[in-house]
Amino acid sequence: MNQMMQNTTGMGGMTDQVIASDFLITAKTGIKNLALAITETSTKEVRDTLTQYLNDAIKTHEQISNYMISKGYYKPDNLSKQLEMDITATQTALNLQQQQQQQQQ
Repeated sequence: MNQMMQNTTGMGGMTDQVIASDFLITAKTGIKNLALAITETSTKEVRDTLTQYLNDAIKTHEQISNYMISKGYYKPDNLSKQLEMDITATQTALNLQQQQQQQQQ
């Protein structure tokens, strides 16, 4: 994202991290939904198709996770550091919301 947009949104350097985190959460949701759909289907053909989609979603999740780990956005092996990063991201989001509300007033 260009600097002007980062300044406008108040996201600064966190933009890539926020996008990647959102993508990771979406991938996880897709995996859960596909797994549930597989258990609910009654035909082999649909089950096989959904299973392929599930495998693709798992690969996508792995790619996103690896990207986030390589960039330092995600620390799955260091719970305390990950918690610290999550709290910082949450505080940034809350501050952004407060800034937007103040600008609207």
